[in-house]
Amino acid sequence: MTKAPSLAFLCIQSLKLQLLQGDNPIPDVYELPSQLLDGVIAHLPALALHNFQTHMPFKFWDSYETGDDCLTSGRKRARNDVLGSSWKLLFKLRWPELINCVETRADWQQLYWENHLQNCVDEAAEVAMRPTISGRISSINVSDKILRYICHEEHTNCQKCVCTELSFHFQTFGRYLRCLRLLNVLCVAETSELLRASKLQTLVLRWIRSEKHVEPLCKLLSQSRETLTSLEFIHCKLSSSFISAICASLHEKDIHTNGIQRFCIKTSSFDIDPLAAPPAFISFLNSVRSLQSLQFCDSHLDRHIARMIFSTLLDSSSGLSSLDLSENNLSGWLSTFSSRSVIASLSSGKSLHSLRKLNLRGNELNKYDAENLAHALLHMPCIESLDLSGNPIEDSGIRSLISYFKKNPDSPLADLNLENCELSCCGVIEFLDTLSTVEKPLKFLSVADNSLGSEVAEAIMNTLTVSIESLDISSIGLGPVGFLELGKRLVKGVKKLMSINISKNRGGLETARFLSKLITLAPKLVSVDASYNLMPPESLLMLCDSLRSAKGDLKRLDMTGNICISSKADHSSLLGEFQHNGEAIFVLPPSSASHVPYDDEP
Repeated sequence: MTKAPSLAFLCIQSLKLQLLQGDNPIPDVYELPSQLLDGVIAHLPALALHNFQTHMPFKFWDSYETGDDCLTSGRKRARNDVLGSSWKLLFKLRWPELINCVETRADWQQLYWENHLQNCVDEAAEVAMRPTISGRISSINVSDKILRYICHEEHTNCQKCVCTELSFHFQTFGRYLRCLRLLNVLCVAETSELLRASKLQTLVLRWIRSEKHVEPLCKLLSQSRETLTSLEFIHCKLSSSFISAICASLHEKDIHTNGIQRFCIKTSSFDIDPLAAPPAFISFLNSVRSLQSLQFCDSHLDRHIARMIFSTLLDSSSGLSSLDLSENNLSGWLSTFSSRSVIASLSSGKSLHSLRKLNLRGNELNKYDAENLAHALLHMPCIESLDLSGNPIEDSGIRSLISYFKKNPDSPLADLNLENCELSCCGVIEFLDTLSTVEKPLKFLSVADNSLGSEVAEAIMNTLTVSIESLDISSIGLGPVGFLELGKRLVKGVKKLMSINISKNRGGLETARFLSKLITLAPKLVSVDASYNLMPPESLLMLCDSLRSAKGDLKRLDMTGNICISSKADHSSLLGEFQHNGEAIFVLPPSSASHVPYDDEP
């Protein structure tokens, strides 16, 4: 026989239905004893909880204030925690994969409705792409799958359900929206109306390729100009007229209310004439003082457009801190920079004085470009990070960097990526020897995916013992001889090293011997990637002994793709013994994964 529901349960169900219908709850409900009322709150679905807060009488606001400023009495703080905890729990139940990505002191109500609206928008975009779609975007019905999250099962039994259409969700929750991803099919005039109550800070646009999207998008940008700080285009086709209209919408001449901090174009077509660049685009680069990050990644830039952008930023003495021109073909873009031209421009005050990060990955730069870059770096007195990976600069190019460091021994450059730059052992040894003499040595260095061989081991060890905090030497051909040499020269503590990648070097047992020694001599080491090194079974015991005796803080040791990791062996005890904050230190492949050793032969 089914047990009859309790009176309390029936009361809560009645209150939930009343709140879901948008009616004002009985005022006396807020007069309930806090313990009973807190129990009611804990059982409310998202829409009911939202309505409960919306209709809350003014005299109860202090007790249930949800803002960050509620640093009041213990009783009020406890009540505030009830609401915050309820929103956090609702968020976790719906998006468990996102819960660890959110800051501790977050506004869980705002985050809940922001992610909810993004789900609604994504679903509406799928509907809008159907050839049979007709009517207004705002009239698209939100699916039962989404509605169940905010109403539970009650909405299916509700005769007066008001939340079926998309318009209701934006009218009710639009004020919580700060970040939005928008597909081209929703880049229409109606969208601006839906977002009128929103205070957008970040807008990501995808597949904008038609001129018909220009006017609606510009309307949305103008509407959001006061609050928008980040604008990103992905898989878009941006013509000169399109760029001109966008920049004009973001920046109004002589009115400096614009707060754009990040402007990004990724995996898109950026088609403008560098000799006749849109004045609005030039004005945007010149005048937007808030701009901190500028990205043109994989955007079909050629050397002429890149030169125009760089020269414009240089002439304006921009406040930019990050410039990303990666994955384009820019060979020759800095050909106008020579020692004579640099001296002339520096004397006139031209400088990217605030630029700290420059990403030139995969731009087909050669040794001549590296020489010109060494001159151009003089315009960047605060540069801290430089990514040249995937450019065939060869040893001649790295020697240009050596010249830069010798002329600027106090350079603030701390992170340098030279992965896959067709470097040889001789060039890298010469470079590493130079680094040991500069006043401010590098903190991060990658020379991965260059055929260096075992001869580079001595120079690597000298660098490790001086300053490096993070080193990537994966797939450089160290082999057993290289790791043996590293182990021999590791005789004193490596006090600053925090991360090292030695993967894909086929070092066998010598890899484990070097690692065992390093773990005990590097007290700050937190991450090691030793995958695909052909380490034999006895390597695990060796490493376990070192971990037991070490006094460091190692959090992660990747052993994927080594012979010592057998698919038939049970490593549960290993994972259980070696943990950091509840997480296993050893990274092992799943038992179902293939255990074929890494093969770097072509």
